[in-house]
Formats: sequence, structure tokens, C-alpha cells
Amino acid sequence: MMGVPRTALVALAALLAGSVAARALETATLRTAAVGTDAAVPGDPARPAEAVKDPAKDPAKDSSKDAARDTAKDPTKDGTQPTTPAEAVGVPANAAPATDAPASSDAAGAPVEPSDPQSAALYRRLAAPAPLLARLTGKEREAIRAFYALGAFKPVWIADGAYTPAAKAAAARLAAAGEDGLDARAYPVPALPAAPKPGDADAQAASLAAVAEADLKLSAAIALYARDARGGRVNLAAISRLITPSLDLPSADAVLARIASAGAAAGDQLQSHNPHSAGYLALKARLASLRGPAPEAKATTKAALRLPPGPVLRLGMRDPRVPLLRAHFGLETRSAGTLDAGPGEPDAYDTAVADAVQGFQRARGLAATGVLNAQTVMALAGSDGRGKAATGDEAALIVNMERWRWLPAELGPDYVLVNVPEYRLRVFRGGALRDEARVIVGKAESPTPIFSGAMEYAVVNPSWYVPPSILKTMLPKIAAYGGKTWGGYEVVRRGGQVSLRQPPGEKNALGFIKFMFPNAHAVYLHDTPNRSLFSASSRAFSHGCVRVDDPFRFAGTVLPEAWTSERLKKLIGKGERTIRLDQKLPVHLAYFTGYVDDAGQYRTAPDLYGYDAPMRAALGLPGGGGPAIAKAPKREPATRNAEAAPPRPQRPHVQARQAARPLPRPAREEAGMVYADPDPWAGRPAPVVRGWW
Repeated sequence: MMGVPRTALVALAALLAGSVAARALETATLRTAAVGTDAAVPGDPARPAEAVKDPAKDPAKDSSKDAARDTAKDPTKDGTQPTTPAEAVGVPANAAPATDAPASSDAAGAPVEPSDPQSAALYRRLAAPAPLLARLTGKEREAIRAFYALGAFKPVWIADGAYTPAAKAAAARLAAAGEDGLDARAYPVPALPAAPKPGDADAQAASLAAVAEADLKLSAAIALYARDARGGRVNLAAISRLITPSLDLPSADAVLARIASAGAAAGDQLQSHNPHSAGYLALKARLASLRGPAPEAKATTKAALRLPPGPVLRLGMRDPRVPLLRAHFGLETRSAGTLDAGPGEPDAYDTAVADAVQGFQRARGLAATGVLNAQTVMALAGSDGRGKAATGDEAALIVNMERWRWLPAELGPDYVLVNVPEYRLRVFRGGALRDEARVIVGKAESPTPIFSGAMEYAVVNPSWYVPPSILKTMLPKIAAYGGKTWGGYEVVRRGGQVSLRQPPGEKNALGFIKFMFPNAHAVYLHDTPNRSLFSASSRAFSHGCVRVDDPFRFAGTVLPEAWTSERLKKLIGKGERTIRLDQKLPVHLAYFTGYVDDAGQYRTAPDLYGYDAPMRAALGLPGGGGPAIAKAPKREPATRNAEAAPPRPQRPHVQARQAARPLPRPAREEAGMVYADPDPWAGRPAPVVRGWW
């Protein structure tokens, strides 16, 4: 080459030679790793061969190769998921190990096909891309593969051509999945193949493949049942972004190991993944009763009562349909005109009849008013005297049973449960109901989120900061104002940021006390200055937080014993005071539109946020449909600014008539909106009331 010094050419040649040598060394090292570094030394099978060390090797290359081998052993380290175990190390699934290798490639992290024909058939089925069962995830399939790898890919549920006792017990539970509101069709139990003819090689191979298929599909059904029993059936984010429970979904390999070792008790072990709280078990028992009484009890059930048309009946009225009600409920009557105390007159809708109707309404989840209205008449026509209902009622039960799966498997002895649609809070201590209170929850346009948290502390005399969603509409005026107060709020300026703080007091939006369980939704339990709202039957007035009736009584049940309600009330007006709990107390914000109360009566609650219909659709139940989330009411069109254009002239007689009218009564001031709890989700405009609010 012209113009290139000879020394440069020599250096270039040396560099190329070194690169070739390094590449050859690297190739040899990788091949050795594929074969395995634990090959036995010839003549000493008990002693593994030591790896040959090359002092010229780059330590960085060694570490990179080790990392590559570690990734092959554990594909989850780099976020990838191989389709088959063999693909984890980049070799075909049906590749046989090298015959000249003194050790198997297990040392490199890739299981090889077993020599046992049945195990080999099972290994090949796991390596095949065909799905084992619908809705089984790739992660669950990999866990099943890991479970079988621990047992050398031998069948778990089939032995000597028959199901094991554990398999039979688990299969029975899968078939009875409907008892827990699950769909047994989602967990099919595979049939065992017939024994092959002796001497028929093709039939033998087909039988081995069929046994592998049946064993794996039963494992898949068991794993899927356990996941569904813990709440894994529904994509809750598709229902609402405000339903965020922390589901405790079991891993497939752990489930299979536990069920396989349970023997004849495998069915009970599998069923234990369902909730076992009292509320869930009560709904489960009601579901069983709705699906029909036992055959021997059917003859004793009452027939439906079909009443002729008539008016709504209330206490004290008379009607020719009342004798039919008396006969249906087994009430006695007395002759008209007698003055003897005792049973009522036949057509009198008296206290006995009203009480019987009220009990029926309560049992059917209707409004227990004791008034015979159209809804009660329809329920009587479809009743058999034992609360038997149509498929739609079963669907409502199954939906609410599913919601119990959103709660922890073990609620523990101490916790707070808020049932949002019921507008009620309950405190449990030592496993027993300690206290309950009415609550105010989020409106349809600002729902209370559904999740579980842990209460850590309470604040007496809390202050409140106006949320940014409201504050941003007032910032220009506040900045130009320059004062320290604004409409009774303190203007706080920090580093160029402006905020409004409402000081503690009787008009504070949070009342005199708040209870904090830190969460991503920024909601909490608190007092309220507008106590009149608790008398309303429907109490969805807040921006998402939960307002508690009689909060100091509630505080006496959740705070340390030294902090009685009387002691807490003495702190009012003395500045903010934080009181920490000795132990964190679980708080569950739940959504049950159907439940069994403390007296054992089934009750229903309004579907405040429209979650029932999409839940039914997600579970494949009757009455399902698209998202039925309640929407905010339409806003009124903006009125014309009086200063933008002059008013239209009116005729003299119209002006005289308007002048003679009395002044309109001023609208009643709704303090509840002024002292509402903060809107926890930025970006949603808050309603503007009372001027700037």
C-alpha cells in the first residue's frame, strides 16, 4: 500500500491475528459451557473435572458469559419468556443431547427429554405450543412446567391407568364449582384413555400421549380454579379504574404441589381457596336455596301467590285481597263484628298482615316497608314461600360472591368494613361486630374507590387544603390580591406556589377529626360539619372520601383505649393533634349490592356506580351488558353575561306585572358543597357553587 508505513501494516496484521484467536477461544469456551463444566474426570467418576483457567482471558468476558448462562437458566431475569424449555438456551425442542458429552445439558439449565416413554410424552406435550386450557396464562403454564420438572416429568394424577385418590377428589370439587358461584364448564375434567392393544406400537404411543394430555389438562384446570377462586376471573380495570384490590393469586406450582400431596382431602384443599368469611358463606347458602330445595322437601313448599289487581295497601286499609294474604302467610282471622281481642278481621290490612308482608320483603331484599306495592305483588307471584328466585337473582348473588374475592383471604379479627352502596360502616374487634355507623360516600361522578388499606393514625382538628382542580380557577385572582386570607381561607405561598388552607374549626370541610389510611386514591374517613345529610336515605354526596356519622364514637373503637371519645372531644379547638394507632387497622372499602345482614336476612342496596351490569357481562351471567357506569348530570347551558349585551326591551304592561310580583325566595344554602371533602383526582373540574367555590 502506497503511503502507509510498514510499522502500521505490521501492527494491523498482529491485531487481526489476535482477533481471530480471541474469537476461536470464545467459541471453544461456549461449546464447553453447552456440554457442561461438571464433566467427570476420566478414571474418577466421583470427582468433577476442574475448569481450565486461561490467564490471558478477559475477566469481563467471563462475567458476561456467566450472566448469559444465568439468563438461560432463569429466563425471567431479562424479562423474556421462552416458548419451550429447550428454547431457553437456543436449541430445538426435539434436539437430543450430544453423544460425546460426558454429562447432560442440565448443567446449562435446559432439561433434556426423559428416557422413560411416559415422561417423554409428557415432556413433549409441555414443549408443544398448543394451549392446555383456555384462559391459562403463559406464566401459569411455565409454573406447571416447573412443577413437572421437579418430578422428572412423571404423571401426577394418573397411575396404572386410573386417577389417583387426590385426582378423584379434586375432580369432584371442579365438577361442583357452581356451589361457589364459579362456572364448572371452565374446569373440564379430561377422560382417561382406553388401554392400548398389546403389541401395537402406534396405539402404545397414542396412549402415552393421551395420558400426558389428560394429566396436564387436569393440572391446568386445578390451577385455574385456584386462581379464579381468589378473584382472578375479571379484569377489574375494565370495570372501573377505581376498583383496585390487592388480589392474592396463588402460583400454579404451589397449588399443584399442595393438592397433589393432599390425597383424599384434595377436594377440600382446593375448595379452601374460596373465601370463608361469614358474609360470603351466607351468600353461598342463599345461592343453594335459590337453586331449589332438596327433593324430599319440595312437596312441603308453598305455591306462588297471584293476587288480582288492586290498589297499594297500607296499614288500616281494607281490601278483598287481604284474605288471600292471610291464607298465604298462615294468619288467623275472626268474624267481623266481634270485639274479642285476637286475630284480625278477614279483609283488614292490620298489623299482623303488614308485619308478614314486611318480613317477606326483607327476605326477598325489597324495601321492608310493610306496604303491599306492585313490586311486592310481583315478588309474591314468583315466590314458592322459601325465597326461590329466578336466574337473575342467582346472577346477583354470584356477582356479590365474586366481590368477596376482592378482600383478603383472611380478614383477621380486627378490621373496618365500609359497604359503599349500603352507606354503612362496621367495626369488628376480636372477630365480633363492635360498632356500626351511617356514612356518606362519593357521588356518581366522583365514586368512592374500592380497595383495602391500613389505618395508621387520626388527626384531631385537621386543616384542609383546597385541591388543585378547584384552586387553578382562582389562582389569577389570588395572585393579584396579594393578601393573606381569601374568603376565610389562609393563602399559603411557598417557593412561588400558592395554595389555600382552611384552618381547623367547626366549618372545616373535614370536621373535627379524620382517619388516615395512606393510599394511592388519597381518600380517608372523616367528620363533616353538615350533619343533616346523614338523615337522607341516599347518601352519595361526597367527592370520594367517606364521611362518618358520630366520628368520635367511631374513634373510640379504632384508636388506643386511652383515647376515649370524651377525651378526644376535649381537644376540639386546641390545634391539630395526631394520634397514632398501636397497630395498623385494616380498612376495606367494599361494594356489595346484595348481602345478608346481622339478623340473617338478605338485603339489597342500590347499584350506585353501575358496576353490576359490566360485572355480569364479565362473568357471563344474565343481565350483563356494556359499561353502565353512572354519568354526571348534564350541565345547564351558560347564561348570557348581563354586561355583554343590554337586556331586550319589554313592553310596559310586562314591566308593571313583574314589578307587582313579590321577590323570589332565596335558594337554600347547601353548606355540604362548601365543606365537601377534596376531590382526590386532579383534572376533573369541581362544581362551582357559592361564588368562587
